[in-house]
Amino acid sequence: MPHATAPDGVAIAYQVRGGGDPLVLLSGQANSHEWWDDVREDFHGSRTTITLDYRGTGDSGESPSTYSTRRFAEDVITVLDDLGVDRADVYGTSMGGRVAQWVAALHPSRVRGLVLGCTSPGGRHGFERSDEVRRTLAVPDAAKVRLALLDLMYTPEWLATHPGPYRTLGDRGMSPRARRGHLAASNLHDAWDALPDISAPTLVVHGDADSFNPTANAPLLADRIPGARLVLVPGARHAYFEEFRATASPLVLDFLDHAVSEVD
Repeated sequence: MPHATAPDGVAIAYQVRGGGDPLVLLSGQANSHEWWDDVREDFHGSRTTITLDYRGTGDSGESPSTYSTRRFAEDVITVLDDLGVDRADVYGTSMGGRVAQWVAALHPSRVRGLVLGCTSPGGRHGFERSDEVRRTLAVPDAAKVRLALLDLMYTPEWLATHPGPYRTLGDRGMSPRARRGHLAASNLHDAWDALPDISAPTLVVHGDADSFNPTANAPLLADRIPGARLVLVPGARHAYFEEFRATASPLVLDFLDHAVSEVD
């Protein structure tokens, strides 16, 4: 598996599949590239998909210092540089959407089109999950936490017919330090002041039944980013991109193929 070396010496593993224009897919918190394994082939008819293992996950090294969404964004640029990709579409979901915000705001010349899925601007402006959800995820029983996460990610109807494996529940190989670092990175994310600097055509997508990352964050992002388009997926919870892939993947491709081409 190829690796790119970040400025601080951390090896960042990345994966390239498909063919066509480059599309970077960014995973959720405490997850490796496997987050996208069941979905990425949807894009291979016209896109080369590029994923990476965040530092501390998969085959990447651990961070010698703190973890942050800005640092993850710089790792994305490191991977693009290693591949010789000057400009790419970027699609981030959950914490990956937070990372994608920084990629687009800090490196506008590298982002052709931007899709932000089930994510948040963070900080004092973002809507946090409810105390009830927090309590459910804080119980010491790992089996109960897993069931709670599945319920937050997917509808009961989908779970009844899809026994797994589930790619969105976290990288089991992470060290406790890396897991804490990812949690802190996501919790401390605040791109509110940088969002108006995003110049790439932007699509904001969110499930309208998402309580893990409350749906109210979607219009916040769409209103804050110049010219952004907002689409809510009816009935979808946090993992809309997987359960509702028949809707979400064509939606993303259509946006990238048409809305973005208008400004090229």
